[in-house]
Amino acid sequence: MELEDLKQKLPNITDPNLLNALLEYSAIYEFQAGKIITEPGQFIKMVPIVLEGAIKILRMDEDGKELFLYYLEPGETCALSLTCCSASRPSEIKAVAEEKTVILGVPIAKHEEFTDKYKQWKDFVSMTYQTRFQEMLVALDAVAFKRMDERLMRYIVTKMKQYKANELNITHQEIANELGTSREVISRLLKQLEKKKWIELGRNVIYIRDDFEELISA
Repeated sequence: MELEDLKQKLPNITDPNLLNALLEYSAIYEFQAGKIITEPGQFIKMVPIVLEGAIKILRMDEDGKELFLYYLEPGETCALSLTCCSASRPSEIKAVAEEKTVILGVPIAKHEEFTDKYKQWKDFVSMTYQTRFQEMLVALDAVAFKRMDERLMRYIVTKMKQYKANELNITHQEIANELGTSREVISRLLKQLEKKKWIELGRNVIYIRDDFEELISA
């Protein structure tokens, strides 16, 4: 990858010295859609910065149930990964490539060095913590205070924005896994949305009205 390419993919980092250091010491990794990048218990050996695609971050309990936390999109990294790197602790999250994804892997030692040496890297890390913390609060509030039908509708909106499409190729079981509930509950709630003509259900696909977000906010 050339310097100009990295500038375009990381527009918030403009320091040429930092960009050159990222190119020199980091590695490029590619993952196909559905590939598990990190699982709970694994030690994280790099700070992943998404260059292309998206990564889905999930929390898992002892029974293997999953809870969707947030997406990492181009130009972003994971606060939980940063925490594990700094504390030399094993991962507590599951990271999955939502689509074909390319990441820049910054070695842990360089992350620490960059924090001391480059203000923009320190700012980038601080902003990551702030953004991810707010997203985790939203996820926590949804579990604690929102009904499952509200969580499902917000989930659909999030997916629409992620894929930039009104057609979601996903199974009811996959949705249930990410929302921490059963397939039967999700199927029932989706049927209710279909009766309202807000969505249309196909085989492993959901077709969504253009004004879906407006309908659920009304």
